[in-house]
This record gives sequence, C-alpha cells and structure tokens, in this order.
Amino acid sequence: MDFRKSQENIDLGGEWRYTFSLTPLGTEPTSALDLTEAGLTLRPCQVPGNFELDLQASGLIEDPFRGRNIERLRDFEPAHVWYSRTFEFEHRPGLEPELVFEGIDCFADIYLTGELLGSTENMLVEHVFPVGERLRQENELLVHIKPAVAAAKQYDYPTMLGAQDQNYEGLYVRKAPHMYGWDVVPRVVSAGIWRSVGIRFRPRERLERVYLETRSIADDYSAAHLLLSYHACTQGSPEDRYEIRLVGECGESQFTEQRTIRFDVGRFGFSVVRPRLWWPRGRGKPDLYHMTAILLKNGREIDRLSFTHGVRTIALDRTPITTSAGEGEFCFRVNGERLFAMGTNWVPADAFHSRDHSRIPQMLEMAGDLGCNMIRCWGGNVYEDDLFYEICDQKGIMVWQDFSMACAVYPQDNEFCSRLESEARKVVRRLRQHACLVLWAGDNECDMAYSWFGRHMDPNANRLTREVLPRVLLEEDPSRPYLPSSPFIGPEAFKAGEEFLPENHLWGPRDYYKGPFYKGSLCHFASEIGYHGCPAPDSIRKFISPDKLWPYQDNDEWLAHSTTYSYRIELMAKQIRELFGQVPDNLDDFAFASQASQAEAKKFFIEFFRSSKWRRTGIIWWNLIDGWPQFSDAIVDYYFRKKLAYDFIRTSQQPLCLVLREPEAWSQELVACNDFRDEMEVRYSVRDINTGSAVAAGRAIARGDSVTVFDRIPYSTGEKRFYLLEWETSAGPGRNHYLAGNPPFDLEQYRQWLAKSGILSRGQ
Repeated sequence: MDFRKSQENIDLGGEWRYTFSLTPLGTEPTSALDLTEAGLTLRPCQVPGNFELDLQASGLIEDPFRGRNIERLRDFEPAHVWYSRTFEFEHRPGLEPELVFEGIDCFADIYLTGELLGSTENMLVEHVFPVGERLRQENELLVHIKPAVAAAKQYDYPTMLGAQDQNYEGLYVRKAPHMYGWDVVPRVVSAGIWRSVGIRFRPRERLERVYLETRSIADDYSAAHLLLSYHACTQGSPEDRYEIRLVGECGESQFTEQRTIRFDVGRFGFSVVRPRLWWPRGRGKPDLYHMTAILLKNGREIDRLSFTHGVRTIALDRTPITTSAGEGEFCFRVNGERLFAMGTNWVPADAFHSRDHSRIPQMLEMAGDLGCNMIRCWGGNVYEDDLFYEICDQKGIMVWQDFSMACAVYPQDNEFCSRLESEARKVVRRLRQHACLVLWAGDNECDMAYSWFGRHMDPNANRLTREVLPRVLLEEDPSRPYLPSSPFIGPEAFKAGEEFLPENHLWGPRDYYKGPFYKGSLCHFASEIGYHGCPAPDSIRKFISPDKLWPYQDNDEWLAHSTTYSYRIELMAKQIRELFGQVPDNLDDFAFASQASQAEAKKFFIEFFRSSKWRRTGIIWWNLIDGWPQFSDAIVDYYFRKKLAYDFIRTSQQPLCLVLREPEAWSQELVACNDFRDEMEVRYSVRDINTGSAVAAGRAIARGDSVTVFDRIPYSTGEKRFYLLEWETSAGPGRNHYLAGNPPFDLEQYRQWLAKSGILSRGQ
C-alpha cells in the first residue's frame, strides 16, 4: 500500500524525531518524554529513512560514501534507536484503521501513546497493527529499534550451518543478507523506518484480497481463460445477498463478470474473447488490463480493489542436467512462445534502502534502453519496492525473483522454517499479481554453498527450498514456475557435477574473457556472468580523497571501495594486462583500459550466447548499476555515469544484431541474430577500420527468431584487426564491431580504432 497514492489513507511519513543510545537504558521508554528524561536528545529526521543518514544529516558523522568513512559505521551497530512523532486522528464511521509499516529494520517495539502495540523482527515484509480502539484525537507513535547484532547472538548455531565469515550474523536474522558485507555493497547493519508508514482505512465488510490468474490461452490467441480467487469479509445475515463484480478494461477490450458468493472464500473462472496479451519486451506490446473488483451487498457497492492484470502464460522448460554434447534445456516460454532472455542482475539500488524508491525509475529506464527483456532480482537483496514491479509490468521486462537468501547454508529448525513461511506468504501475495514476474527462485547459490565451507553436503536436504517454499507457492501461486535455487542442483545434478547444470553462474577464474572456462561452458542459460570495470575518474574523485586517487597499489581507500575484497583491485589490473599487455601508470588511462576490457568481455559473453541460440537460451549479466561508489562489475556507477560497456551492451542486445562468431579453420562466420518473429532482408558490410576496405558485403535473409549464417571472412591468429559491421533493414540501420586477433593489443591503437569507428560517443 503506497500511502502517497490514496486520499483515504493517512501518510505518516515526513518529519519525525530520532535519538539513540549505544548502550541499553535502565528502563524501557514508552514516549518521547521518557527519552528526554533519560538524558537523550531528540533530533529531526525524515521517514522513510535510515539511521546512518539521520546521523549524517545531524552532523554526527561524515558522508559514509567518502574515503573510509563507511568503516566507522560499525561503531553504531550496538545502538538502540528511537523514532517518534505525533499525529491527529478522526474516526471515520464504518471504517477500521490499521497502522501499516511497509518496512522497519528490523527488531522493533512499537508504542502508540504509551501503550505497546506490537513488535517486529523482519525488515523484508510489511507489518500491520489494528488500532481502531486505541487511536485518540492526539496520538504519539514511538518506535524502538534494537540492535540486530545483539539479536543475532541470541540464537543457537548448529555446525552444519555455513556462511562467509562476515555473514554468519545474518543466518537467523531476516534482514537483507548483503547488509552484513558483500562484494556489491559494504557492511551497513542499518536500522530505521525504511519504507512508508501510515494509517490505512478499510470497510468492516470488505474484500481482503483477490488474485486473478490467466490459466490458459488458445493457440490462436482468440480467447483466454481466467480464474479469480477471492477472500472477502462479510458480516451480514443469511438473507443478505453478496456478489463480486469484476471489470476489466484495456483499450477497446473490455469485460465484466459478476457472481453471487455463498461464502467469504472462493473462486470462479471465465473466458475473455480476443484478449489483448501481455508480451515481453521485443515480442509485442505489454498490454495491461485495468481491473476493478467490487463487493456488492444487496446490490449496493461496499468495497472495491483496483489492480492491473496482464493476460499471459509463463512456463519454464527445464531438464535436470545437460550433457557434454549440449543435450538439455532451460528455456522460458511466454504465451506458448519460447524466447531468448537477455538482461541484468538487480542488486541493491542503494546501500541505504530508504533511497531505493527515488533511484528505481532511472535505473529501469536504462534497462529498457539497453534492450533488457529480463531482470533477475538477486537473493542477497530486499524484495523490491512496488514501483519496481509496476514499471516492469509497463515496460514488458520479465522479473526473475529470488527469495531473500544467498550464499549460505541456512537454519533448518521448525521455528526458522515457520518464520520463512510467513515471510514468503506475505511476499507472494504482494507480488503475484504482476505480469512481469515469471519465476520464483528459492535463493541465490545456496545449493552451491552446501559444497562450500569444507563440506560436500547434498542440497536436496534443504527443507527451506524443497518443502517450505514449494508448499507456500503451491497454496498461493501454483501456476508460476519455481526453481529451488540458482543454480539448482537437483539429485541428478548432484551426482553428475556442477559443470552439467543447464542454468549456471559463470564466474570461474575471471581470466581472459575468451578463455576455455567461458567458451567451454555447457550451460544453456547463464544467470550470472560478469567482468570488472573501473569507474570514470570524475566519479572516483567523488568518493576517494585527493591524495589517495593514485596509485591503486596498497591504497586503503581503493580497498575500502572494493568492499574489502582486496583481490578486486588487482583483478582489474590483471584483466587490463591480459588484454593490453601492460597496466597504465596513471588514473585516466587505467580507468579507460579497465572499462575497455570490461566492455569487450561483456560484449563477447552476450554475443557468444546469442550466436548459439537455441543451443543457449539466455544470459543475465552482472550487473547494471552500483548501490554505492565502488570498483565493480557494474556498467553504470553509483552516480549514474555510464561505463563503456553500457554502449557495447546496448549494441549487442539489439533485436537484430550481426556478430562474428569465434574463428574456426582460418575463418569466421558472420551471423545475424534475429529475435524478431519474422524474417528480415538485410544489406550488410564488414569493413576493416584500418584500411577502410570491405572484407564482406552483400544481401541476405535473416530467418525469424533464429541465427542465420550470412558470410565467412578469413582469419589469422597473428593479425590484429578491428572490424566495423554495418547493416540496413526495414527496421533501420545498425552497427557493431569485432576485435580480431589475440591479445595483447596496443591501448592507444585500440582507442584510435574506437574513435575512428565513432563508438566513443561520450568522450571516454
């Protein structure tokens, strides 16, 4: 519930006051007066917000994103934090008020005008408290947030559990796993009211929830069968007649269905003739029906719910393993059509999640500009803001959603299973109506983690992803595909070995991007694959002190902004050295060389997979943008400054793209990767940028939804060339490039090649 979107509800965001103590107080405060009498100073703050941002705004800490300031936040991890505000309230006849926190981080007691209202222990879901009998005309709300690091010490830790050293604290605590320190964001074990809070009013007789599913679509798309499940709350007598009216509208396509309901819970199916379908980006329009479910009592409306619905079906064709000959499958089907997935992994939008909402629109605008048709919501993160899914619905960007667990062996006891089940049920009910959501995945790399930490255990014993989550999904969202883990190691894969997984994360040694690890991978679908790229110097100057800008070696601030993973700085240097033979001795050239190696690598990964369609069926690269200023695999830095890879990926992900396959037998195939359904006539040329001479030219037909060989050009391992590929179709012109030959390449010559070809569009 977004309180900003409803005039009926009361938004309690805005200006609050906060205070904190690094040690517990002797008595539990239940009001702001108690806090001041305890000697604490209340300061102004904003909700939604984060404790650390409040400290910065109060001048108590410096910008956490500069220098090594992020490390000083550990001093505040033991803090007890209080948030307080007053508000006025008027009762509304016939409506029941609820206090709703969309996100509290994390262990909190909530007091309403001195009375304990309830407690929370999960930052990832909303918390609702009925308050009808407790609200007065003048009210005080006090939230006491207790330190998560202290709460983590209260649990028992069986020896079978496993996590990275800094992440054990997060095994029982339901916070975003990354908050304890990850390679994408630093350790920020935060606190705060990080999403909206407000009073929600609901009629006493109401629709508790509805869920509309597309059960099937005719092969010729002439009709669709839909199913509405509902849960109402009625209080009338047996003589009263209750009905549900469902109204859908999408342009000229409209329908109305009305049913008498005999009990508060039920479902009914119906057909829609000639429906407008929701298609992923590049396959058609992502049409959405604007839906209204109306509850009628004796013919009079007493409640309504509004939502959107995309008429579409989704399936995942998947085999347990693939073979050394590539016999296997991992392919999504939408509305019966298989499609090639291209997109990015979605990591924290910001290390301080209260700022996510403001960053999401620009981030998704870039994902659309890049031609992404899928985003994988990584399991180390929060469950994203409603705005994220709404925009993906509208843009036709499919969402692969991990549950919030990552890179660990989690507890298996009944109490933890129960907490995860409650969390998952809330999450599924919140997100399942979104057409963009095409897959639930149990976690990120937890199946793999069963073989980490000095053990080799079978992940199929994991109750969380083999029992708890499947049961929730069977009960709440049975028609959407589920993958127990990413990558999923089922019984057959556990016996065969991880190299035979049909869907895999391709990290490996992270050496030369055309090395055998990448080219020899068997998987059909890469859901993680990345390569480092240095931010632009202008961005680095925003977060590194002037005296620490260069050199990168033995540099404590560079280390802090590689999120303490020291190998990452030298990894950038190694990847530069691999491609260009030597590492530049200044920041500007170092940043450019690093961005060039990243851009060429990610371009190669995408084109290698696309040119193998349908042997390979998707690639989700890591990752779009940083959640804080750092040296990373992201192609856009925290300040929204794009790296060179952004342009390269946008080119490689064009719906029709000409690429050169890797050489065999002294030659290379020029192929057209066509993701359009229909064939297309193409006029093409391949030109050596040095000589200007064409090495291939002609006309050909690119088959629909296929890869077509157009031509073949000679190849010699001893020659270093830069080819410019250009083409014309009825859809317009296109171009690409290919770096031929074996490294090392001369850095300055490479820069000249890019400039001469017109690829350097932002003056890198």
